[in-house]
Amino acid sequence: MPDKSLRDDLQATLEARRDLGPEYEAALIDSFVERLDATIAHRVHAELERHDAVPRGKRTSPAAPMVPIVLGSLALGIPLTGVAGATAGGYGLVIAWLAIVVVNVAAAAAVMRRR
Repeated sequence: MPDKSLRDDLQATLEARRDLGPEYEAALIDSFVERLDATIAHRVHAELERHDAVPRGKRTSPAAPMVPIVLGSLALGIPLTGVAGATAGGYGLVIAWLAIVVVNVAAAAAVMRRR
């Protein structure tokens, strides 16, 4: 069912158009459309507030998606260090840890782009 105040506004706009004539039609339409836009914006805002999936107090920090990646990198870094050091020496260590750094930087960039 349409909003009664919006229906009354439309009725008033149509009556004003009859009284004022076609030369005021554009101004009357603009005025009504502004009220309609405000009504729609108010309804959308109210609906978004009503359906807010995550309560405001329980939102996660921006760094939260990075925690598993960082911990996983550190956990995988230990065996990679052993394998790389044993097979390729110092160069292997540098390459393994550069790869870990690149993965973490790429993940952080992806998280920052989503925000």
